[in-house]
Amino acid sequence: MNLIDLQDKLKVLSDDKNNYSEFIFNLLEIYSFPKTTILKLKKEEDHSVIKLKNKLYFKETTKDEDEHLTIDELSKDKDVLKLNPRFIIVTDYDNFVAIDTRKNIENSSRTLDVKIDDLHKRYEFFTPWLGIESYQVDRETVADIRAASKMAKLYDQILSDNPNFYSNDSRDLNLLLSRLLFCFFAEDTGIFEKNIFTNSLLSNSDINAENLSSYIERVFDIFNTEVSKRNTLDQDLKSFPYVNGGLFKDKIKIPKFTKKTRGLLEECGNLDWSEINPDIFGSMIQAVVHPNQRENLGMHYTSVPNIMKLIRPLFLDELYEEYFNNINNKKKLEELRLRISEIKIFDPACGSGNFLIISYKELCKLEILILKQLLGANYNSIELGFNDHFSIINLNNFYGIEIDDFAHDVAKLSLYLAQHQVNVMFEKEFGKLKPILPLRESGKIVCGNSARINWEEICQNEDEVYIVGNPPYLGARMQDSLQKEDMSLVLNQFQSFNNLDYISIWFAKGADYINKNKNSKIAFVSTNSICQGEQVALLWPRIFDFGVEIFFAHQSFKWENNAKHNAGVTVIIVGLSNSGITKNKKIFIDNKEIKAKNISPYLTDSNNVYVSSKNTPLSDLPEMNFGSMANDNGNLILSNDEYLDIQSKSPEIIKYIKKAIGGQDFIKGENKYCIWVEDQEVEDAEKNDFLNKRFKAVKLFREISKRGATNKLAKIPYRFAEVRYKKTNSIIIPRTSSENRDYIPLGFIDKDTVGLDSAQMISNPETYIFGIVSSCMHMVWVRAVGGKLKTDIRYSSSLCYNTFPFPKITEDQKQIITNQVHNILDEREKYPGKTLGELYDPEKMPHELKQAHVFLDEVIDKIYRSKPFENDEERLAHLFKLYEEMIEKEKATKEKKIKITKN
Repeated sequence: MNLIDLQDKLKVLSDDKNNYSEFIFNLLEIYSFPKTTILKLKKEEDHSVIKLKNKLYFKETTKDEDEHLTIDELSKDKDVLKLNPRFIIVTDYDNFVAIDTRKNIENSSRTLDVKIDDLHKRYEFFTPWLGIESYQVDRETVADIRAASKMAKLYDQILSDNPNFYSNDSRDLNLLLSRLLFCFFAEDTGIFEKNIFTNSLLSNSDINAENLSSYIERVFDIFNTEVSKRNTLDQDLKSFPYVNGGLFKDKIKIPKFTKKTRGLLEECGNLDWSEINPDIFGSMIQAVVHPNQRENLGMHYTSVPNIMKLIRPLFLDELYEEYFNNINNKKKLEELRLRISEIKIFDPACGSGNFLIISYKELCKLEILILKQLLGANYNSIELGFNDHFSIINLNNFYGIEIDDFAHDVAKLSLYLAQHQVNVMFEKEFGKLKPILPLRESGKIVCGNSARINWEEICQNEDEVYIVGNPPYLGARMQDSLQKEDMSLVLNQFQSFNNLDYISIWFAKGADYINKNKNSKIAFVSTNSICQGEQVALLWPRIFDFGVEIFFAHQSFKWENNAKHNAGVTVIIVGLSNSGITKNKKIFIDNKEIKAKNISPYLTDSNNVYVSSKNTPLSDLPEMNFGSMANDNGNLILSNDEYLDIQSKSPEIIKYIKKAIGGQDFIKGENKYCIWVEDQEVEDAEKNDFLNKRFKAVKLFREISKRGATNKLAKIPYRFAEVRYKKTNSIIIPRTSSENRDYIPLGFIDKDTVGLDSAQMISNPETYIFGIVSSCMHMVWVRAVGGKLKTDIRYSSSLCYNTFPFPKITEDQKQIITNQVHNILDEREKYPGKTLGELYDPEKMPHELKQAHVFLDEVIDKIYRSKPFENDEERLAHLFKLYEEMIEKEKATKEKKIKITKN
């Protein structure tokens, strides 16, 4: 449910004093309970007590009863506890008390105790009914969403009233929106007089807004004119302050306003803008001018906790360590305050400025701690050497590049708003509010293409600089012509750069930047693709050539906010510094910190190894190949229903049909078949109308293809385009599998089944090979060096299988592995109605099957070393070391052969 709708409906519910007999039913309806459930509850004779198993126990009280005593008794009542209600609610329709029974007794958020009129302010308490268990969005978020929604309506109405304005004057419309935002915020937060801007607009325009455009233009001119330079015509606007700061500097064309837009301006002005949080509001306002992003307005912000995952290890932790190490050293604290006032933060893909704003606020919070410590030691403002107790951290130290002009404007605006919030923080601590007007400083945000701008011209790198951000993710096949040109301009020295993610530009330019400035570091949020698969060998050797190293990293996690249904994108965070300057390197795995001697480009504690694709196995393993590819537009493939129909109506052509199976078919247990005609059988097969029709459809599909190789295949429409089928039993390995599974569900298929190209095949294998490929050791390798399809594991023979380092083993060891494989297969057979997808669901995997895999893993682990591995990180470090040794040995063998050949 939309958060605003939720809050509004609760407000209406609380205000409806005449309908409290329906209160509890309306409450359940607001939280999306099924209508049938509510109707059933209404049929109960006594509505003063409502019971709903696992969901609710509700009791109506009188004015004479104490709700707190009543709810305390109910929470201990055995009959109530038998119902296991999620919430116990007690109300006399004046006071409203509720308990969330699932939360710990120590948790203050377990209890809701409010006047019923204020219930809408705590809308989030009952969100578990909506399936949102860990709703962490601050309640102020609703204010942000409400304001963004109102601005979106205003924006749309202006465009509706001025249909050509966006195409001709989009920049002016974006600036108008930014200025209005600032004014609404300013009049509610003490920057302006209370409501001065909104009241002025309404007082000086009629209801049809005939002169509103010209009046707004006049007000904007006043904001850009010093008081001493205003002429007598402006006396009626003398109460307006001088803003300056560039926000109102440029003349813009003001669109025509109407009765509707005037009304929407009034609605915007009547909101409480003091609750707006610039940390997230900027991203939401960005969505306003991009209507395709508005579907879930509350999703368009960067999670503050996730930003902290980047800036803490990049610079904040070290600053706090210096603070605590010198907490009683006045001189060192003064030096630290001066240091943080000179730090520069640079985001070369800054969007609406989230990283800059959070960095600014966090530095100011540390500055407050320093000042409080100094003042606590009987320091005064004169001794401190700074005027009063204001922040000396300047917005001019915050730099950004942003290609979207509106996001660029919003970033500058958001920093102004954040600065005022910081000033208020300082006022609360030290008693004085630093005047924000006239605006004297601003974030140095440049509108342009970061890939083509010299970063050193934007942010000179002779000082302490931290480069941060969340640059754009675009895979090699998703880039348009301009982005491909960007790649060529920046990465032309990189081998096969056209196979790299677009974000590689930022890592390359960032590495070059800090290489020239030994007092700077960078950290970016990135898709995990740049530290997996083929991109590692293409990107990271060149990055390290700049003389940099990875000094901290977060392994894959979901970058998301708390909105329901927001799955998030899987990302990593990678921090780079100049080589040799960081002693304590850190890897974060599921928020656990692990110290590392060296962080490899696979984000592991190991040497800088680069695993490159191989055409043949590095270890003593049999060949693996793709399954057969039809390239037929589906005409040679048959569903199970089609096969059964043929079996019934045309049994004579069953001889031309084989069972076929792809990776997902195998996982889901779905039956599929294919038409399989050998060259010598074509003439006879074409006599059948069904087969002949299918062949003609394949022929046409291949003839109209834009690929020459496909056109040639039109001559053999009865055959698969790529035939790799061998009449042997095979191991089938799906090419994609859920990242959540501990093991890829692989298995055996018989000699009469055709493996399709969505799977990898090992023909005529010995049984023990299954054990190697399905082991935890192999899965650790696959997750590290293989690629991903979205978040799913993408299994590649050239990267995952052929590179896998596996020691030579004895026949006895092969037999031990084989025995464990049979145990696994036996356990699977105990569940004939379950698919492999169901059996390998990590939350539903049968214990005995899981245990059989554990026993296999123990056998495989002992082949590598006798001492058990403590975790997957140890396994991976061991594998990388073995890989290095085997590659060196392979290289030496090749060189020896070449030498013998030459001689």
